[in-house]
Amino acid sequence: MSRLLVFLFTLGFISMSSANTLQKQDFYIESCFDKQRLFIREIKLAANKNVNKPAPVLLIHGARVPAIGSFDLPVAGGSLAEELAKAGIDTYLLDLRGYGQSTRPTAMSQPAEQSAPLIRTDSAVADIACAINHIMQLSASSKVNLLGWATGGHWSAAYATKYSATVNKLVIYNSLYGTTQNHPILGKGSFLDDPAHSGQLNPNIGGYQLNTQESLFPAWDNSIAVEDKNLWRDPLVSQAYAQAALASDPQSYTHTPPQFRSPNGAMADSFELAIGKRQWQAKNLTMPTLVIFSQNDFWSRKEDALAIINEAPNAKLVEIANGTHFVHLDRNPYGRKIFVDNVINFLTTN
Repeated sequence: MSRLLVFLFTLGFISMSSANTLQKQDFYIESCFDKQRLFIREIKLAANKNVNKPAPVLLIHGARVPAIGSFDLPVAGGSLAEELAKAGIDTYLLDLRGYGQSTRPTAMSQPAEQSAPLIRTDSAVADIACAINHIMQLSASSKVNLLGWATGGHWSAAYATKYSATVNKLVIYNSLYGTTQNHPILGKGSFLDDPAHSGQLNPNIGGYQLNTQESLFPAWDNSIAVEDKNLWRDPLVSQAYAQAALASDPQSYTHTPPQFRSPNGAMADSFELAIGKRQWQAKNLTMPTLVIFSQNDFWSRKEDALAIINEAPNAKLVEIANGTHFVHLDRNPYGRKIFVDNVINFLTTN
């Protein structure tokens, strides 16, 4: 059973309109199984007394950038969390262990080559379980909505197949499933593949990786279908994204250039999915499920999205034409509005 440890601070009121006044609070909880510290941010309308409001939603980040950088940037167009909260959905962000303000394994303070990939699916699912248990206590809700981006979508679905009774609705956003064995970036022949034993994980990838801010953008840039990337993506958003990523790790600025740590368990999980090794079965997703696929995504595959909606008993697909992997951080005309509107409609409709 998770319990509240300490409120760090209240960010307070950030909207000029009283009808849309948002309240943000950051706090830690203990993980349920080993007493590690997990960071959660709560964002909701301060005056929302609607007894029939939607179930709260928990957002799960992906492989590298933690929750705040992924979902709550302090610039216009940079906070999916605020968009959901303004729609009347109490919204929660979680840093999985090894990320952001949650506890990092001691191996992340040692050379990366001294450990195997850290924070695999089982660990992520356990942390999500603790967070959802705590959110249900805070909100007096018997179920929680769950939205996961990229590897976060994989982890969220893995949780939902195991603890379906606690999930009201599920959003799987630009995620892998394991339908085919072909993936040029993550599968066989990639840096994750063992060159001596293709089809096995490269034993040299280590427990975690170091990431510069520059490493965040090549795949994003390459998927934007215009030469001037600022037309598609607000430079204030991309700057805030890079800054939040570096700020997520207290050791970032001990490196030259600055680099933040991210566990490699997500990459190991993704390699398995990329070569067709499933870690969960979509047929067990009994809750309403929305699968979002961006056409220009470098990470997810349409075959996976189609397989999920064909196998899950209550799933539907939204395909965003020319959308990127980061469509929720792109400008509204380039897929963001379609994404946000579909998520809000899905989570608020009975």
